Formats: sequence, structure tokens, C-alpha cells
Amino acid sequence: TSPTSALGRSSMRRFESLGEIDEGLYSRQLYVLGHKAMRRLAKTAVLVSGMKGLGVEIAKNIILAGVKSVTVHDPGNTQWSDLSSQFFLSESDVGRNRAVVSQQHLAELNSYVPVTAYTKELSESFLAAFQVVVLSNSPLEEQLRISDICHGRSIRFVLADTKGLAGQLFCDFGENFVVDEPSEAEPVCAYVQHVSQGMPGVVTCRDGQGHGHGFADGDFVTFSDVEGMSQLNGCKPRAIRVLGEPSLIGDTGSFAPYQRGGVITQVKVPQLHSYVSMPPAEPPARSLHPDPTCFCALPVLRPCLGPASPPPDLCLSLQADAERLLELARGLTTHQELLDERLVRTFAHVSAGELSPMAALLGGLAAQEVLKAASGKFLPLAQWLYFDALECLPEEGTTLLTEESCAPRGSRYDGQIAVFGADFQERLGRQKYFVVGAGAIGCELLKNFAMIGLAAGKGGSITVTDMDTIERSNLSRQLLFRLRDVGKLKSETAAAAVRRMNPTTRVTAQPHHVGPDTETLYRDDFFMALDGVTNALDSMKSRAYVDSLCIRYLKPLLDSGTEGTKGHVQVVVPHLTQPFGSPLDLTESAVPLCTLRHFPSTIEHTLQWARDEFDGLFKVPAENVNKFLEDPTFLEVQRMTQDLEWVRSSLQEKPCSWQDCVRWARQRWETLYRHTILNLLHAFPPGHETSPGVPFWAGPKRCPQPLEFDCDNSTHMEYIMAAARLFAQTHRLQVPRDRAAARETLRAMAVPPFQLEVGVRIPVTEEEMEEVPAGVGKGHAWAAVPGAVQWGREVLVGRWWRYEPRLGWMAGLIGIAQGLGLQEIPTCPEADDDSNGHVDFIMAASNLRAANYGIAPADWHTSKRVAGRIVPAIATTTAAVAGLACLELYKLVWGHQNLSSYCNSFLQLAEPLLARFHPLSPLATYKETWSCWHRIEVPGIGVTLLSSSRPEPGLWAHTLGLAPAGCPMAYSSFPFPRLTQLVGGPPGAAWPPPRILVLDLVCEDQQDDDVLPPVHVWLPCG
Repeated sequence: TSPTSALGRSSMRRFESLGEIDEGLYSRQLYVLGHKAMRRLAKTAVLVSGMKGLGVEIAKNIILAGVKSVTVHDPGNTQWSDLSSQFFLSESDVGRNRAVVSQQHLAELNSYVPVTAYTKELSESFLAAFQVVVLSNSPLEEQLRISDICHGRSIRFVLADTKGLAGQLFCDFGENFVVDEPSEAEPVCAYVQHVSQGMPGVVTCRDGQGHGHGFADGDFVTFSDVEGMSQLNGCKPRAIRVLGEPSLIGDTGSFAPYQRGGVITQVKVPQLHSYVSMPPAEPPARSLHPDPTCFCALPVLRPCLGPASPPPDLCLSLQADAERLLELARGLTTHQELLDERLVRTFAHVSAGELSPMAALLGGLAAQEVLKAASGKFLPLAQWLYFDALECLPEEGTTLLTEESCAPRGSRYDGQIAVFGADFQERLGRQKYFVVGAGAIGCELLKNFAMIGLAAGKGGSITVTDMDTIERSNLSRQLLFRLRDVGKLKSETAAAAVRRMNPTTRVTAQPHHVGPDTETLYRDDFFMALDGVTNALDSMKSRAYVDSLCIRYLKPLLDSGTEGTKGHVQVVVPHLTQPFGSPLDLTESAVPLCTLRHFPSTIEHTLQWARDEFDGLFKVPAENVNKFLEDPTFLEVQRMTQDLEWVRSSLQEKPCSWQDCVRWARQRWETLYRHTILNLLHAFPPGHETSPGVPFWAGPKRCPQPLEFDCDNSTHMEYIMAAARLFAQTHRLQVPRDRAAARETLRAMAVPPFQLEVGVRIPVTEEEMEEVPAGVGKGHAWAAVPGAVQWGREVLVGRWWRYEPRLGWMAGLIGIAQGLGLQEIPTCPEADDDSNGHVDFIMAASNLRAANYGIAPADWHTSKRVAGRIVPAIATTTAAVAGLACLELYKLVWGHQNLSSYCNSFLQLAEPLLARFHPLSPLATYKETWSCWHRIEVPGIGVTLLSSSRPEPGLWAHTLGLAPAGCPMAYSSFPFPRLTQLVGGPPGAAWPPPRILVLDLVCEDQQDDDVLPPVHVWLPCG
């Protein structure tokens, strides 16, 4: 047993005995559900009946989420068809009870959640022990019986079912179910511009950017900071009605007249919902596609087939049974004109199948409903959901699926062959895919790939790469990792887990990120051999870079992303769809820099400012000094005054003792929270007006107040201790953390008096911010180190251009660094390590800034999210997104050519919302004819021809994609290297030359909005 595993188990037992939430494990999920909902989960016992692919998906998701206990139930034994979607079953388990086998694996997912197996009939007395009951893939009679029992006993009930490419979901949470927090979104906030007196009163307001207010009819709101009509401040939540931009808030006739200012904030109030038990007849149609009568008619048909028939589901592949299902469906619907007969027939043909992507999607949706039932957090499903992905079948006129091609073969893929046929299964096995990222989405994708048999045949391959190692916080949402894996590489651990799930999967793990500096690893031959790429990355920049490679090599891309209960899937098909684009819902809007620097109005602004302060003090300077100490020519390349200042500051401000660090922190406090504010108020006094009668300090601009330092103020001292600690650690000093000693140092310290900065212009708008010249900022004055020569000073303060870089000033600067004893500095702000003081500094710095501007402070939990730039995450969303992505993978493997066959998806499980829409065609980039997918290909250019190439008049070009040489000019009016030098890379390079030389064309008469297709020059092999 590893020390990490033992330590982790000990920590878990401690949290369990105290009844606390293990924030180290659930940190990402806590930002989705919150502490209150998590505590409710920990008190909820759940029964999951049915341990086929769908049932195990639901159980896996709620176990990872941290419910009190899970009992898995299934009286049946494992069949070959189960293996196409049940990832905890193997060939050796065929004939064994599904619940018993699954329990052993599910119990490893979360040590806080006991998992037991049950194989007998579900009696009413047995069900009474659970708060939530889930049925999956159960007979209709069983569904109705359990539904009635649960409704009568106020047990929350969830039904989930999949049949091939169709699925259904039903929820009954009782007649009096309270939703405490219906929405995941942060409360809407706007700034009051006017409030009328009357019945009703009319409020005019705008958001912080001067746009509409964002409220909706029925929202509840309260007010703060209103001058004049002060009766509104702190009022009980009151409902509003939206009249375009203004909103009605009720009677204000008896209130004092409105004068100025004020903030109106949305208040989330509990909602009461009432549900009915599952009806035996046709349910209300709330479907995305399939007719609900298909699910109602199917159980009626099965008994009609007789005991001598083949397995009932497989009989439905016969045309005769499809017609019988259609006849039954006609008898169950009262609206014959709405019955889609073609859809019913298609449903009949695919209903035999068990597909992993459908189980992942419905399993994610159903598990989120379980969490809603247990916690009262987020809006539940309005009882019914129907879904299908029948467009995954072969396009009309391409492949004909027959009874023979879909018949069982005694294979682990029989459940999938029943839908798509044996030839398609072989095609899946030959695929070569590149999975970029082995985090939460990457693990779910790899699990699905193993189940469907991707790259499990001759010639197939999956390459998964991820440079990160496993952290404990990953374990609550990443299926393939266990506590014993903490510290190991994600890619290697995930690949090993996938091979255990399906030993025939050909998967290779690599520990690299994908970027310009790894193009020597993932070169032309690698990408040209691929059938497709999947993105499982957090960084938008990285995802866009992978997309650019797919454009270069004409490879399809499946891009997925999540944030909390929101997720999206985008499919990119060469020549058919637009390339990767950032979904608006997943892109954070940048806060204007002038707002962060001078005019914050929300705690998010002050937290971002504090994070930037952390980076500027402890991260960026450290990185630059480290680079400088490793390679003194670093500054030759940078030649930025700010970079030189950062290096200088870190070298010259070295403290000698803990007391020096405390004094440094105190001076920093005085500069930030007093002097800067006094300068701002000098430029814009409290009564300042932008124009006659229009106050400057109004709306989102809060008038600040300078702070007076107080050793007895806890927030003031938290800043001093956190800043001094980090400064000391940066310079390798011991940190005593003695507050009493720090207070003595502070009381004995003489703080320089405030000096007004004369002639300093404070930018108010983004346009004015852009006009401010870049350079060394104020507040960084420094005293010269004794013995430093004049040239050193001038270089360090920015006048480096007076000296040739190679005349010795670098050596002198290195000498100063070595003389000060400065070593490599830690640079990474790590929010998952609660003991390193990073979050402590950011929280204290932010809350002091908030105190300047009259903003309510943030707690440690919120500060940690911003400090670590933590993206909220939960296993349910990840599973659903991976399922949607793999449905698109089916279409790519088929080679669908119709744009209407593909679907991009956006889901928000908190609402609940699932939107699917067709991708857009690629935009024309040149003369309304060519798109980003077009290129001019020049085959077979020899090295001799390249060596003798010279530019034609008026022709300019530069090479792209040559990482070793960057992007140098190929043709220009000044000296340039030969193309053979560019293609071959630097002298002595170990990598082979590229297969493709990519040239970008720029024409003299080219319009600004024209992008010419690149030229791809194919180079000879060997």
C-alpha cells in the first residue's frame, strides 16, 4: 500500500467521523452544488435497480457525487450483449449476477459511499429504506408497481430506459417537493437609475456595462445603497414584472422620492412543485424526437412473440414485428395525425441494441435528477423526457442493414451490432484516433471508446496524451482513477484502466501537451494517419490550436467542454462544417481593465484584481528571474522595460529577515489601500461631476474610501501575514508565522507619509487605458545595492539600449544575483494546496479592496475558486457530454456527408435544458468561394528545386508550422535563409524533415477581409 493511499484513507475516515465535507475530494463539485446541497446528499440512501449499461452509469455518477449509500439491484445474470455498454463487466462474468459483479467495482469509486448488492424481488418494505429509487431497463409492469409504491410513501422516483438509439426518463418527486435553488446562474444584479413613486413603482436600471438589466417576469429582487427612497434598502424579496427596460416592483407611493444610486439584486426563492405517479396510459408528449408511444407499445408486443421465438428484442429486427409495433402504437395514441410511422418502424429495428453512448447520456441526465431529488438544488425535469439519435444510422442510400448483419455473434459487441451491423463494428475497430486530454471528459470518452470497440481491431489505434498527474480532487469526477493512482500520469493510468475494461483496445499513452513546441513529436506522418481527433481540454487556446491542426490535415474533430451543469459538444467535419468556435455560453466576458484597477463594483472584480496582484508580486517576477538565471539571453529576447523591472525588483528587494518581509508587506498595504485611493479621490473627488448635474460616482462607479491600518483588525493582519510569508518563501527565508512578533515590528515601524502624485492621469475608459504607454509602473522605486555600477543601474531601470547586450552587462547582473544568493523561485499559485498561503493572500487582498469600495467581502471558498481559476465540475455533466460526443463519432465513422446528419449540442442540467442543432456550413474566406478547408496542393517538389527558388515580382510569402524555425519569411526584399534550411530545422536537429511545407500567401491587392488559401507543398519522403 502506498503512503499516499494510506494517508488518503486516514483523511477520509477523519472527515467521515466528523460528518464534514471532504473539500479536498469534492472541491470542483462544491462549486456546483454548494455545502448545503452536499450535506443533504450525504444523508440520502439510493436504490438503483438494473445493472446493465444504463444502471451502472447512474450508480457510478451518484456514488462519485457522494450520496449516503447506494444499493444496486439486479436479479439477472450477465449476457454477451451487456458487455457493449456495461464497463464493469467482462467476458469472464458472463453467467454471473450483474449486481454482485458491479458492486465490487462500484465500491472502489468513493470510500465515503457504501455500496451493497441486492438480487431478490423489490418489496414495499424493502423500498421503504430509501429516499430515492431508480429503475433502469425494467418491464412496464414493474415500473408501474414501483412508481405507485414510491408515490404513496413519498419516496422520490426516477425511471430511465434506453432502447438502441432511443431513451426515456421519468421523475416523480412527490406532491410537495421544494426546490430551494432553481437555477445555477449567479443572481442578476443591476444599477438603479430611477425609481418612480406610485402603484406600481417603475424601476429603470442597467447592468455594469450599460446594457439591459437581465431580469425576467416573476423574478424576486431586493435593493441596497438607494439614496432618497431608502425604504427599498434591505426590503423583503418582492416580485417584479418586466416592462422592457424598466421593471414594476409594487407600491412605492408612500416612499420618499428617489434621489440617486442603488443596486437591485435578484433573490432566489424556493419553489414548490407537485408530481404525479407514472400513468399506465400514454404519457404527455414532452419529447425531443421519438414518439412516446414507442416505449408504451414495446412491452405490449413482447408477450405476443411466444416462448419459441428468438429473444424478443432481436425479433424486432424483423419487418413483421416492426409492423406489429406500429399497429400497437396506433391503438395507444389518440392523435393519429401526430404519429410518425416511419419513426416507429425505425425504433422497432434499433430497439434491440445496448449502446454505451446512449447509456452515458441518459445515465448523466438521470443521475442529475437523482441529485436534485436528494438535495432540492436545481429545477427538476417536468416528469417526462424522450430522446433519440436515429440520425446515427446509415444515411439513406448508403448502407443497408439486414437481419443477418445485425444478428448476435456471441461477441461483447452484440448489443451494438444489433443496431449498426457487423461490418460497422469492424470499421470501428480499424479507426485511428487521437485523444487530447485525459481529465474528466477524456476518461469518459476513453471508457465509451472501449465499450464500442473503437480501435479494438487490426490496424486500429488510440493515442491519448496528457502531461498532468492525478490529484485527489480528480477522484470525484474521473472514473478511471483511484486513490492509489494519485501522483501518477493521467494518460498512462487512463490507458491502463481502459485496457482492463476491454483488453482488445489498442491504446497508447503519452505524457505531452499538444502545442507549437511539440510539433516535432506530433508531425505530419502522425496526423495524416489519423481518422479523427477528440478534444478533452479546459483551455480555449489549446482547443483552438488542436482545431488548427485538424484544419491543416483535414481531420474531423470532436470538441467537448463542461462548466458545472453546462456542457457542449461541437463536431467539426472537413469541408462540411465551420471549424471550432468558442460557444458563447462557455466564454467568460473580460472585465475592462480600468474597472479592475480603479472602479470595481462586485466582489468578482476585487478577487480578479487580487489574483493579478498575486501574479504581479510572486508569479511573473519569479518566472522571469528563473528564466534569466537559467539563460541570461532571455532579456535580450524580451527587451521589455516591464520585464527588466520585474527582474530588477526581485534581485534588489531581497529581504534579510522575517522582519524585513513584514515591513515590505506593510508598505505594500499602505500603497494599495490608502495612497492609491487618496490619489484617485484627488483626481475624482466625491462630488465630482462628469457634466453639470451628472455625478461621476454613480451607477457601477462606487466612491472609495481610504483605509487606516489597524494591527487589531483581523483582515489587515491576515494580509500582512500572508504577503510577508509569500515574500519570505520567494527569497528562501524561514517563516515563523508569529503574529505577536509581527505586531511588534509593525508598531515600531515608521510608514512614509502620503505624497500626492502630481500630473498623473487616471484612465476612466478602456480607450484611455490603451493610450497609457507601457513601462515601469509607479510604486516600484528601489534603492541601489551598494557597489552597483552606473551601467548596471541604467540597465535595470530600463535604459538598456545604451549598451550592447554582449558587452558585459548581463554578466554584471548575474553577479548581482549570485551575490545576493538568489535561487530558483517557486512560481505556481496552487489553490488545491490549502496550506501554501496563496488563497489566504488573495482573499485578504480582495476583501481589503472590497472594504475600500463598500463591497461585501468574499468567503474563503469563493476566494479559492478565483485564486485557482477553478472550473466547477460534476460527473453527471461529463458523462452526458461524452455520450453526446460519441453519438457524433458514430456518424463520422459512417462517413455521413449531409450537414443535417450532424448535431452540435448544448446542455444545462440545472434548468434542465438539452438543445441539439445542426452545425453551420463553413464561411467563405476568399471571393465567396474558398473556405478555411481549401488549400492549393503542390505535389512532389524536390529539395533541389526548393534550394534554387527565388521570388517572383510582387510575390510575398512566409512559412507556417515549422516549430524549430518559427515563422520566418521565405521571400522578401532582405536576406533570407534558403527553404532547405527552414525545412530541415536547425543544424544538428534530431527530428526528420516535415512531409508538408505550408505557405501562407499575401497578395499586394488583397482585401483586408480576404484570407487566401494556403499552399501545401508536398515534400519527398526519406
